Amino acid sequence: MPPSLLTPAAAGRHRLPEGDAAAMTRGLTRGVCRHLAETGHAVLTEFKLPNRRRADVAALDADGRVVIVEVKSALADYRADGKWREYLGYCDAFAFAVSETFPITVLPDDCGLMIADPWGAEIIRPMALAPLHPARRRALTVRFAHTAAERLHRLVDPPV
Repeated sequence: MPPSLLTPAAAGRHRLPEGDAAAMTRGLTRGVCRHLAETGHAVLTEFKLPNRRRADVAALDADGRVVIVEVKSALADYRADGKWREYLGYCDAFAFAVSETFPITVLPDDCGLMIADPWGAEIIRPMALAPLHPARRRALTVRFAHTAAERLHRLVDPPV
């Protein structure tokens, strides 16, 4: 795993719009994606997993390890959504990404933790590695590549 995913890194903090949950989620997601891309990951948002769940952010590192980041914009969002546990079997490393105002003490200690804003993110708690079975990794990598190719194709040749 790249050192940036295992150790805290400096990032500038910027305020997010507290009253608009959708805007906050978009901003946090953007910052997480920027951080992952800057650390050599290929990144997709809203990635469909084989169990029909959808990961907020999924990334592949240069060694093919799968990282999933669950973005939580508010405490109510976290408390209302327990689906994140169903993502754990589909990644080598998992983390929550929240804003600097989120009450992080409610988050599980055994998950990675990122503090994000629209311009970047920093690792507060390292992501533990739980290596995927090779067959599952291959299936996820193919799914990731297929999803990325479909999205690129729609961008280059949008439906009429």
